[in-house]
This record gives sequence, C-alpha cells and structure tokens, in this order.
Amino acid sequence: MSNCDRDAQHLLERSPAGPESVAPRGMRWLSGGTFLMGSDHHYPEEGPARRVRVDGFWMDESPVTNEQFASFVKATGWVTLAETAPNPSDYPGILPEMIQAGSLCFTSPPGPVSLNDFTQWWSFRFGACWRAPEGPGSTLAGREDHPVVHVTHADAQAYAAWAGKALPTEAEWEFAARGGLEGEAYAWGSELAPAGEMRANYWQGTFPWENLATDGFEGTSPVRIFPANGHGLFDMIGNVWEWTDDWYSDAPPGKKSGDCCIPANPRGALERESVDPCQPDIQIGRKVLKGGSHLCAANYCERYRPAARYAQPVDTSTCHVGFRCVKRAGE
Repeated sequence: MSNCDRDAQHLLERSPAGPESVAPRGMRWLSGGTFLMGSDHHYPEEGPARRVRVDGFWMDESPVTNEQFASFVKATGWVTLAETAPNPSDYPGILPEMIQAGSLCFTSPPGPVSLNDFTQWWSFRFGACWRAPEGPGSTLAGREDHPVVHVTHADAQAYAAWAGKALPTEAEWEFAARGGLEGEAYAWGSELAPAGEMRANYWQGTFPWENLATDGFEGTSPVRIFPANGHGLFDMIGNVWEWTDDWYSDAPPGKKSGDCCIPANPRGALERESVDPCQPDIQIGRKVLKGGSHLCAANYCERYRPAARYAQPVDTSTCHVGFRCVKRAGE
C-alpha cells in the first residue's frame, strides 16, 4: 500500500455513528462504555473508586501542539490571558508592580528545599507566554511539535471552538487515559517503568532540585514519541497537565453505586462550589486538570496517573499545562 493509499484509508475510517461520519484527522474514536473511575489507593480527592458510563466520542491523539495553536492564533488573532495585563479589580490587594502580563514558570533550585514552600520553584515571570515559554528572549524554535503551554481554560476553550471541537469532561478524559484497562495505576498497567522502559515524560530524581532526565527530557517533550495507550492516544499521562471542562470539587463526578444505577456522562461541581475556600476574597472558579506533567515526581505530586486530578484556577496559566480536544457524536 502506498503512502497516499494509507492517508486515504485513514481519512475514510468510519465511526460507529454511520457511514456518513468520516474520522476527523488526528483523532481516535472511543466507543464509550462503563469503567472504574478514580482510585482508593492514592490521593483522597480521587476516591471513592466508582463505576461510571460515558458515551462514545472522538479524542485528539495527542495534546495540541505549539504549531497547531499558532495556526489558530494566526487565523483568529486570539490573544491569550498570559499576554494580557491583569485587571486589578479581579485581584484585591494586588501589588501595582504585578499588573503586567506574564505566566507561572518553574525554576529548579540548586539544592534541597522545603516541599511546603512552592515559591522555591514557582515564580510569576513577566513576558512568559505560549510564544516565549521561559519569558523574554525564549522562543518556540525546535519545539513546534511540543504541547502548547501557558494557556488558560478560556484559551483552550477558544481553540476548541475554532477547531469545531470541545474540551473533554473529567470522566471522558479518564476513560480515554485508561486505554481499556480496568483499575490499573498507569495508562499501560500496574508498573510505572516496566523492565526499566520509560513510557512517559515525568520527573525522575528528587523534586524539585534533582532532575535525572532518565526519560530524555528536562521540560516538555515532542508529542507522540512515547508509546500510545490501548486507545491509540499519546501522552495521556506526563508531559503536560490537560484542561478538562469540569468544575472542580473534592467530591468527584459520579459516586459509588450498584450496577443498577451507574451514573452516565457525569459532570463536575457548580462553578461557585469550585472556588478555593482558602481564598474567599478571590471568587475565581477552578477546573479539573488531568494527567500530570513532566514536573510530577514520586516524592512530590505523584499524579502521572489516569485517576489523578488537580484544581486549577481558570485564570492561571503555567509552563506545564496544556490541553487536547474531543468531538462528540452529533456535535
């Protein structure tokens, strides 16, 4: 079969929805079904493990890349939140010198530090954005096929709408990440690095100062270079956290129930319930991130797992958060 024939065959893949449904390029059809969501063996916000059901959907094979996001910006003129100076009225008490565009960046300290003080490795860097991931003077040269970062939920949502897609729900994302496996810790099974094989981009060594880079990368990595999971999806854990469209709650979507009443297509909390109770003066909702990133380590934030979840304020962009899209039948 020639390369042209293979391309044609890919374009003409049909979904179960009917012969008129042509496979969107770069997406995989997941037929949906019932699966065990969450975990009772890791962080408390992941439990209880419970059975839920999702309908079929298409999902991007990999996170949206810098090249893809650049095409969106060129076509629409979109300006990301990291490129926009904050409105002081949204942040009571903000220091005047902080009213500048920028984003959160990671810097590895020279030696061991307290893991209770994230300011030892995180800082708000003026000028950092998707075009300049490390701030002024940095570029995307050589990283065109890396996941786009420094994007907020609104930025990801705008891209999805432009592409005729949507952001996944937490349940859809986790169903996809599990690759058809039931209750396993990782996207490929129970071992993180079977026989020493690195299957994802995460932190090896002692976070945040010792990065052994056994997987070959200290930061983000090109998409699709690690093996796909059982659904043919790449980078479902590690590399970058990914936005979902569910508001965060400590009580995750769905609940433990009998087979007679398995929740279908569960969604997250209400926006007002997702606000950080530790910051009552700042009423900014938080969405669920999934998948972990290249900064997740065994000694800190062991969240390079399908069940893992994290609450991210919708106005916050960082150097390790990206996204991918879904397309649902009939949408």
